[in-house]
Amino acid sequence: MAQPKVVFAGTPEFAVSSLRALVDSGTVPLAVLTQPDRPSGRGKQVKPSPVKAYAEQCGIPVMQPHTLRDAAVVADLEALQPDVLVVAAYGLILPQTVLEVPRAGCLNVHASLLPRWRGAAPIQAAILAGDGETGVCLMAMAAGLDCGPVYASHTLRIGAHETAGELHDRLAAAGAKLLVDRLNDIVDGRLAAIPQDESLATYAGKVTGADAALDWRRPAADLERCVRAYNPVPGAYFMLDDARIKCWRAHCTDDNSAAPGQVLCAGRDGIVVSCGEGALALTSLQRPGRRAVTAGEFAAQFDLVGRQL
Repeated sequence: MAQPKVVFAGTPEFAVSSLRALVDSGTVPLAVLTQPDRPSGRGKQVKPSPVKAYAEQCGIPVMQPHTLRDAAVVADLEALQPDVLVVAAYGLILPQTVLEVPRAGCLNVHASLLPRWRGAAPIQAAILAGDGETGVCLMAMAAGLDCGPVYASHTLRIGAHETAGELHDRLAAAGAKLLVDRLNDIVDGRLAAIPQDESLATYAGKVTGADAALDWRRPAADLERCVRAYNPVPGAYFMLDDARIKCWRAHCTDDNSAAPGQVLCAGRDGIVVSCGEGALALTSLQRPGRRAVTAGEFAAQFDLVGRQL
């Protein structure tokens, strides 16, 4: 069976899993679309995206347009005559002119069980909402936000203490496997896509740094999910004096004997902070410019008990 002619579009590490799976299966893309190189890290050095780095390692031609609404970019894609355009966390909107280029359409690897959690941050949204499960979908792309019909999906349970970073890696691997398992059937028309139920649609907006601030007036269970959802990016945080302290791990406790934000106790088992309901034991923290430390190490540096955060 001839391998389908694929163009791949993706940018972050999540997308590398799908690109690698295609290459390993023998379906090497004709070209890769990825976002332009941008400054990143503390030094703000301009670096290629993870997808670009992997594509160049494999010798795959890379295209980095700032927009897909450029007629010249569309013409370049048309010249490749792809059967399918596979998209995974690309980050640019595909206009109708691009959606119409591949013979079998455009296929999106999406990290949720659509129609739940359409949008930019489905992994964080699932954890924040306390969902017991999530998954990946192969969706036929259409005009609109993640609203196309779904070819296939795979469900994963969300661990009780799982962070967004840990769930991201499992979903990336599951999406890559689903893609290579079903791609030929989709391109050859042997697998029908099922329309989404619009009445069940929910949306996951882009995460900002402000979203990750811990509001002690909220229930401890909500804040524990915030810590998990924003690990590793952007990192849940609270203010101690003028320092932004990031919290990487925490768990709920029953103690709720003080005003929200008051430190009830601090030691090697956790720095326990009273919340609107219950309390949160912070177990891994990080000061600006420092490494992450245990609660015991952090508590030894400050007189915390009774302080209002």
